[in-house]
Amino acid sequence: MKRTHHCNELRAAHEGQTVTLAGWVHSRRDLGGVIFIDVRDREGRTQTVFDPSDLPADLFERASALRSECVVKVVGKVRLRPEGTNNPKIPTGEIEVAASQLELLNAAAVLPFPVDDPEVAGKVNEELRLKYRYLDLRRPEMARNLRLRSKAATATRLFMDEQGFLEVETPTLFKSTPEGAREFLVPSRLNAGQFYALPQSPQQFKQILMVAGVEKYFQLARCYRDEDLRADRQPEFTQIDIEMSFIEREDIYNLIEGLLQRIWKVALDLDIPTPFRRLSFQEAIDRYGIDKPDTRFEMELVDFTEEFRGSAFKVFSGAVANHGVVKALNAKGMAGVTQGQVDAMTETARSFGAKGLAYIKVEGGEWKSPIVKFFSQAEKDALSKKLDVEEGDLILFAAEQWLTACEILGKVRLFCADILSSQGKLSRAANRFDFLWVVDFPLLSFDKEQNRWYSSHHPFTAPMAEDIALLKTDPRKVRGQHYDVVVNGIELGGGSIRIHQPDVQKTVFEEVLQIPPEETKLRFGYMLEAFRYGAPPHGGIALGFDRLIAILCGTPSIRDVIAFPKTAKGTCLMTESPSPVSPKQLRDLHVELKAMKR
Repeated sequence: MKRTHHCNELRAAHEGQTVTLAGWVHSRRDLGGVIFIDVRDREGRTQTVFDPSDLPADLFERASALRSECVVKVVGKVRLRPEGTNNPKIPTGEIEVAASQLELLNAAAVLPFPVDDPEVAGKVNEELRLKYRYLDLRRPEMARNLRLRSKAATATRLFMDEQGFLEVETPTLFKSTPEGAREFLVPSRLNAGQFYALPQSPQQFKQILMVAGVEKYFQLARCYRDEDLRADRQPEFTQIDIEMSFIEREDIYNLIEGLLQRIWKVALDLDIPTPFRRLSFQEAIDRYGIDKPDTRFEMELVDFTEEFRGSAFKVFSGAVANHGVVKALNAKGMAGVTQGQVDAMTETARSFGAKGLAYIKVEGGEWKSPIVKFFSQAEKDALSKKLDVEEGDLILFAAEQWLTACEILGKVRLFCADILSSQGKLSRAANRFDFLWVVDFPLLSFDKEQNRWYSSHHPFTAPMAEDIALLKTDPRKVRGQHYDVVVNGIELGGGSIRIHQPDVQKTVFEEVLQIPPEETKLRFGYMLEAFRYGAPPHGGIALGFDRLIAILCGTPSIRDVIAFPKTAKGTCLMTESPSPVSPKQLRDLHVELKAMKR
């Protein structure tokens, strides 16, 4: 059964050779009594020809009976295709194999959906594709995704090895430390009533590795979060996890820029320019309304707070008097916006607590809006100059507290970009990658409902050295040494320089985050104990590997780049999991089920 060649290997230079191919029947065509069968393996496909004038009747009949996805072995002679029949769409398109032998290795049942037509297969209900994932993965598009994922993983390991990093596996049975997303709990059979947790990340272990003197650690780490799922989330996922000792933020930037350069070159043969652009959190929000901005297009937010401080339009001047801001953006060429699109943008504004969304259409040489009559000439001149207002433009406003106003227009900006892209008026080319670093995030955020501070990133992030004194007096002003790497409006990953002084870490836990001392000891005592024995300054980052691969493959869903993903409800349709377990298993784990009320 040994193959002589794979199905993407044969070329004109192989003419006259007798070869053996093995694979799946990709397609079968009967043209004038001659049967053409494309045989496919993971490398590609080759056309084989069954001519009844050259073959025994039983062999030809067996070829005629084959259906898609049967597994076959074909022996035959390589020949050039007749003039005018070449297929330039596949690398083997100059040749075909005139079959002399055929062996059916395994018959295939009638398929629940086709795998040979990308247009048809791509429209198949995703639940059906996930139920028969082994068929879905046979599609060349999906096979390409897995191949690219493997290449990126290999490139990562080679690059990190070149930089002197050790790959260390950390435990997946961990201690429950509720913080952030919900955890998956695993009951212990040997310790009745006690539980492990599947790690949301290797964060604490990799910091312990720094205390242990490893200095440079990385891992393609499996992580788990029991959270509501979206196209870019899964309950189990992979991240490129990195930690380094004796470094500053610039060391992380240089390392990650080099790693992403290598991955993009290996996967797409593209050269990424470095260094990446840097934006502070404040500037990113102020200009783009989001901390992961898509900078492939402009349409930036512009501040008009001072211009409207004394405005006759009370909505604007009132917002300024209430310590808010007035922001605007110019959606060029969108004056023809439909009422439905305006309603959708207005609903976005209302979702942030705004009463509505003010706008002006510039059409026929006029500014059309009921609010324009309240504007002075100086206010209109300022808008015209700072927004470069022209015929056909749509000006949109938000007058709220700074963060709310920016976030409203940030969402509206992306909504407008989608519309303009669909109309061909704005380019967000899929083969263009705009990388940047977003830095200087607030260390803490305030939860009004619980009346307490919580970590914007995680509680191990170090404050800026010059802000440490503000931890107890004015936490709102404390900046963290946190950084996110962003591409085309997608956060690839984030990290920080860590707290390595036990007294500072204890202050953050107990005095800033208000975690009681006994709970601090229970949840993080071993870390604080380890830090007492000489923790080096250290920092790290984690990149979402599934998200990174989805970007490389040009797909919006990470389910397309994971071999066996879960659905939006966290289920595996192929294996029908999660599933019930036997009463004995529950007894062994000291678990008793309580019937859920319906």
